[in-house]
Amino acid sequence: MEHKILITTFATWKSHQPSNASDDLLGLLLKKELDFFQHLRKIPVDFELAPQHVLIRFNELRPKVLVCCGMAEERTKLNVESRAVRDEKVLHTGIDLQQLTADLVMTEISHDTGRFVCNALYYSMLEHLAAQEGEHHCLFIHVPVLTEENKEALAEDFERILQRISEMLL
Repeated sequence: MEHKILITTFATWKSHQPSNASDDLLGLLLKKELDFFQHLRKIPVDFELAPQHVLIRFNELRPKVLVCCGMAEERTKLNVESRAVRDEKVLHTGIDLQQLTADLVMTEISHDTGRFVCNALYYSMLEHLAAQEGEHHCLFIHVPVLTEENKEALAEDFERILQRISEMLL
């Protein structure tokens, strides 16, 4: 089966983190045995290595949509990121985020990917996809720390986002 969505997650980067919430969330989705996407888990939290790992996998699979996920410990909802910034240059996702997030309870649109590896990866992927033949899309989603209270609702929104991406773009 051809996989049209590639989902990536990060490894941890701080000693107090038992896991990365983005990878935990993907793990919940994998338990459902859905087969419409591929994944690249626990990429290194490194400005150079993260984009390299994702580009290798992207070039192997050539998915139509790349969904990169990272953890944001201070956030309480899924944040779909509208843009990435490098120096003064801003690149935006081509995905209609209003349509994507309509009526989702645990998801909001963010315009600040931060200044860490998440932003660097997003920028690199948006830049790379813009130079590709054919229509490819990229989205970055920040995931809050999962708790017993929020994980089911976050997983439900995450799955709905992926379903909507499939309906909108594939």
